[in-house]
Amino acid sequence: MKANIITTIGALLGSTAATASAATAGTGADESGLLIWALIGFAVLVVLLQAIPATVMLYAMLKGVFAPADKTVSLPSA
Repeated sequence: MKANIITTIGALLGSTAATASAATAGTGADESGLLIWALIGFAVLVVLLQAIPATVMLYAMLKGVFAPADKTVSLPSA
């Protein structure tokens, strides 16, 4: 049991050190290519295009909730 815990801790520490060194190797703020900016632009476009119908639907729901009732409903007598 103790050997398993030590092995697991060693594996976790080794993987975090490898991840940290790989994350810092050769990355900088100026290395974003055109494809990354196109992907970000496309994602923003999708979000904006989904916000238009959502706004229209929210307006319609609020209009329906706050509109006065036109007539009362009564059940037919048997």
